[in-house]
Amino acid sequence: MSLFGDGLEAAVQKAFTRPAPKSAPARMRYLVKQLKGTKAVARTLGISQRTVERYVKDQIKKPRPDLAARLEREVMKRWQPQVRARARRTAATTGGIIIDTRARIGYTAPVGSTDDARIRHLTIALPPQFAARLFDAQEAGAGERQLQRIAAEGLKEVYFQDSGRRAGQLEEVRFTDIEHVEFDL
Repeated sequence: MSLFGDGLEAAVQKAFTRPAPKSAPARMRYLVKQLKGTKAVARTLGISQRTVERYVKDQIKKPRPDLAARLEREVMKRWQPQVRARARRTAATTGGIIIDTRARIGYTAPVGSTDDARIRHLTIALPPQFAARLFDAQEAGAGERQLQRIAAEGLKEVYFQDSGRRAGQLEEVRFTDIEHVEFDL
């Protein structure tokens, strides 16, 4: 996925109320139950149906690293969908989202201002409308650049313009050279 997409998923996963299955056979059984059959799981994971059946019966316990990663990704994608939806809905309506980033951040403004981009470490609480925009864009399949642009607009609104109390003439925030970004609900 992406830095922003993975960060948003990790933030939502913190809301889970139960841990996801840990062992490969337990994960395989969970997927068989969710996808209603071993054939669908085999197709999803790119392995044979017989291999899926052997995992379900505990005949195989340790998958190859690439299969283990695919298995974990597919389980986490489907784990606790109602909890996931509730966490997103709460962030998008009342809670907002917290972004912690270290990146080169600057802005475009009229001549005479100090708009040079510099490395900043910011931990900012973005209002619910930006959380809603981020989650909606992610759900619609937005790319890394679009999610980054939405986050930059949120930083502009909250950090630089202080929710409309200052720097009203700012045009655009540059959000580049991202060293890390982490989200929390």
